[in-house]
Amino acid sequence: MPTAVLTDRERTAVQAYLRLLHTVRAAFDMPPGSRRPPVVPPAVLAEAEAALAEAGLTGNEERFFELLRQAGAAR
Repeated sequence: MPTAVLTDRERTAVQAYLRLLHTVRAAFDMPPGSRRPPVVPPAVLAEAEAALAEAGLTGNEERFFELLRQAGAAR
């Protein structure tokens, strides 16, 4: 499969999404029986949404997840 070169905006969107993903995982990785509900800081979600919009990927999940696959394959 050919690998496309990500634009700076696409790379920023992928990085923001990965930060959001790690934050969500950390929020849900609590000891069993914890009474504290998982919290994702609104700034992390806002960063990801803004980066997706800036890259023109809002509403284009198929293209965005293709970029994620490419970024993962490049590692």
